[in-house]
Amino acid sequence: MKKILLTLSLILGFTAFSVPAEAQTGFKRVAYFIQWGVYGRDYHVKDVDTTGAAAKLTHLNYAFGFVNAEGSCYSADPWADWQRPVSAEQSVDGVADAPGQALNGNLNQLRKLKAKHPGLKVLISLGGWTGSKHFSDAVLTPESRAALAGSCVDLWLRGNLPGLEPGAADGVFDGIDLDWEWPGSSGADGNVIRPEDKQNFTLFVEELRKQLTAYSAGAQLTAFLPAAAAKIDAGFEVRRVFKALDFATVQGYDLHGPWEPQTGHNGNLFTDRRDPNPVRYSVDQTVRDYLSRGAPGRKIVVGVPAYGQGWTGVTGGDGVYKPSTGPAPGKWAPGSEDYKDLVNKPGKRYRDVRTGAMWLYDGNEFWSYDDPAMMLQKAAYIRLKGLGGSMMWSIDQDDARASLTSALYSVLR
Repeated sequence: MKKILLTLSLILGFTAFSVPAEAQTGFKRVAYFIQWGVYGRDYHVKDVDTTGAAAKLTHLNYAFGFVNAEGSCYSADPWADWQRPVSAEQSVDGVADAPGQALNGNLNQLRKLKAKHPGLKVLISLGGWTGSKHFSDAVLTPESRAALAGSCVDLWLRGNLPGLEPGAADGVFDGIDLDWEWPGSSGADGNVIRPEDKQNFTLFVEELRKQLTAYSAGAQLTAFLPAAAAKIDAGFEVRRVFKALDFATVQGYDLHGPWEPQTGHNGNLFTDRRDPNPVRYSVDQTVRDYLSRGAPGRKIVVGVPAYGQGWTGVTGGDGVYKPSTGPAPGKWAPGSEDYKDLVNKPGKRYRDVRTGAMWLYDGNEFWSYDDPAMMLQKAAYIRLKGLGGSMMWSIDQDDARASLTSALYSVLR
């Protein structure tokens, strides 16, 4: 393994890193599973197994559970979560849900997936871009923080789901992933934001840790944290928060996107010397920002994208940092496309190894995304930097062979 790492470090330009005398182990390999993927995307819990991804992951984060205006956890889609009868064809073990059984839907399939892959941990992820509106209100006082934590543990870990017998989903989830976007700074339109979010986030993490430990000593607590230094400083007491977490996944994508008038890199590993923006984002800069604020490297899990950001109306050169007329057409949303679709898209592919970025440009559309070679480079960085592992958003966007997941696994075992 040492020879492999040394070769990767030289090929990929990591001249500043030394190869550890002993190979590190215990890397986290996390992926998000989206609750709504069972609809139009036709991606089911079974697919995590049949693609081979489940055997190469340590954690699967189920996205998302929401927090309501009353300060309680609730399901954003009970039909997908536990009500929808799953057919034999879509079931992990090939057995259809029977009428009247205690638990249906994705949660029952997650239970089956864990039975088949006993080493896989499944966490419920709370919030997300569309589900973070009420976090600030819900963690405002000691009483409200305790109530929210109790509600989340009761609903998702004890499995006391509305309309079902008590404990119907007990044991499905091994912990909670917090995805509040973002404490103390802007996220989706309409989110409640307060200056005291920073302190209250810490206090809520500590309260949730206390209640999780009381439920089960092995229950895990993680959080998804932002890339921008301004958002880190506005919302997170880094050293204290990391102390209460098992690990944190940090944003390594959406560094640029078609909400901006010119093209850029979605998840470049290193700062781009060509970047004309006043703030130059990169995965490496984000990691350095957390380390400098007291985060332990082994608890930093780097987010990687299984999708690309795209612009249209782009002309000139290789397309990088060029003006556009707007987002490129995407299957599920303007300006966004899954890796499994981008890999077959026509056009010329470019790669900047020094920056750790690749892109597709056909003279009009510009797409910034990661392929397996980019995942190898990022995995080598994670390993050589002594970080905690990788996190992918989201597993349904990988291809049928789990090519991106496999590339990460090959280095982060």
